[in-house]
Amino acid sequence: MMAIYPWVKAFHVIAVIAWMAGMLYLPRLFVYHCAAERGSVQSETFKVMERRLLRGIINPAMIATWVFGLTLAWTGHWFDSGWLQAKLALVLLLSALHGLFARWVKAFAADANPHSQKFYRIVNEIPTIIMIGIVILVVVKPF
Repeated sequence: MMAIYPWVKAFHVIAVIAWMAGMLYLPRLFVYHCAAERGSVQSETFKVMERRLLRGIINPAMIATWVFGLTLAWTGHWFDSGWLQAKLALVLLLSALHGLFARWVKAFAADANPHSQKFYRIVNEIPTIIMIGIVILVVVKPF
């Protein structure tokens, strides 16, 4: 089983990169979408971009991240490690944020966005903060 560990780790890192790319880009699309007039060609284009990004990249990347990450934790016997438990808490938080992003994609699709550009500019920083915490936990393993 340990022979596949580096392969699983490589695919986990690839999935994380794809997930984070989407999680960093989607709220930027929301910022720009807020500025587009409802029903305009620009607004309709943002709807397509948001839907495709969520369904084509972010959702599959999140699933792959979880599958490969849990496989690594199980194979490496990491579940008793404090750093992994803290990382899992942050990944759960990131997954919850992913769920909010999916809800907002649906709201934009229905022309029912309840938030401002400023709101999405602030939200855009949250995945970065979570990612920093996760990377520090994985690399430093402070506990």
